[in-house]
Amino acid sequence: MAKVLNVYKKSNETAIATGDATSVAITGLAAGTVVATGDYQVAYVDGSQTIDKVDVPGFTVLAAKPAAPQDVKATATTDGANVTAS
Repeated sequence: MAKVLNVYKKSNETAIATGDATSVAITGLAAGTVVATGDYQVAYVDGSQTIDKVDVPGFTVLAAKPAAPQDVKATATTDGANVTAS
């Protein structure tokens, strides 16, 4: 079996996600959530062998980008334009 990276919540022996050999995603956190160093841990798993867990450095979940403007229209004026979008 190939080596994969698992992520665990602190003090939990059950992986919450499995990635590939170089990365794994932590998902389901709300924008603005502050995660302290060690709240999550990662370990390589190769078959039935699990390497020692290592703390994930702290991070803050980014806010999602707003949607791009839709139906952009420009109406000429005597000195420029009025631009509208929805």
